[in-house]
Amino acid sequence: MDKSLLQQQVLARLAEDLRQAEQAARTAHETATHEENVAENKYDTLGLEAAYLATGQARRAEAIRQAMASWRQFRPRPYDASQGIQLGALVCLVDADDRQQQVFLGPPGGSMKLGSGAEEVQVISTEAPLARALLGKFEGDEVPMPVAPTRRPFEVLWVR
Repeated sequence: MDKSLLQQQVLARLAEDLRQAEQAARTAHETATHEENVAENKYDTLGLEAAYLATGQARRAEAIRQAMASWRQFRPRPYDASQGIQLGALVCLVDADDRQQQVFLGPPGGSMKLGSGAEEVQVISTEAPLARALLGKFEGDEVPMPVAPTRRPFEVLWVR
């Protein structure tokens, strides 16, 4: 899996999320300001609720814009075996049942699952618990990860 392709997929998904958030903000704003939604009494709160929703969607859109800016500036580097796993690493983990999972460590705001053919990659921010557990690890290292009430260890199979 090519890291630059993953980056492009994240940006495309964020662009779609932004389009949806902006549309939702516009719709909520129109509802909040429509003349039929003027409150007739203190219990008539449709306009107020729509205004709150419009504000929330506008904040969500701004957060997505910031994430897109971070992802546009992001330049994934090749894996440096002397430093271990860092931001931009594509990591394959394997659990005790030999199930493999690919993880791509990126900037904040792009947490999502991406698929390419038969491969699926979980994109996570370095702020995520799994990413924090992976930082500085090397191929062959065991990474304890809290899952539900038990800690399920993963082994770092390979890093790119």
